[in-house]
Order: sequence, then C-alpha cells, then structure tokens
Amino acid sequence: MGYVWMILAGAFLVNCVPHLTAGLRGEAFPTPFAKPPARGLSSPRTNMLWGSGNLAVGLMLARTGWPMLAPEAALATAAVGWLLLGWYLAGHFGAVRAERARRD
Repeated sequence: MGYVWMILAGAFLVNCVPHLTAGLRGEAFPTPFAKPPARGLSSPRTNMLWGSGNLAVGLMLARTGWPMLAPEAALATAAVGWLLLGWYLAGHFGAVRAERARRD
C-alpha cells in the first residue's frame, strides 16, 4: 500500500503547484469548481484554496506512505505519480489554453 499512497502523494503535490502559483499571482485558472469543470476559470482565491487542499492531502498521503517504504523507493514512487499526473495536466491545460486563444 505504501506505493499507492506515494503515487497519490506525488499526484496531489504536482497538482497543487499550478493552483497555488495562479492564486498567489492573482490570476484565474481552471479548477473542478469552474463552469465547465476544469475548463472554465476560477478566481485566484478559489485556486489558492484548491491548491492548499491538494498540498495538505499530498503531504498527508506522503506521511502515510513514507514509513512503509525505503526512502529511495518512496521518493521514486512519488516522482512517478508527480510525472504521470504532471504529463497529463500539461497536455490538458495546454489544450484548454489553445482553445481559449482560438476563441479570443
């Protein structure tokens, strides 16, 4: 189960980055609460809260999974979750931005 927790931890931690940075820069960015979900824009404060929630969940999952694995295995597994979701999100939000640019 340690591997599952660490993959999920990496995924939540990578997802906190764009939301926290958008929120702290005062920029709107898609969240699951936007209309349409994950495509429309949410306010900077919504992004700050969503990013903080992802950070908290990611840290709790890492705290749960870390003791179950050797430190190197825990880091490598979290990196897999980080890279997998990061790769997906880069493609998704790249497509959202391209779609928005075509409309504008």
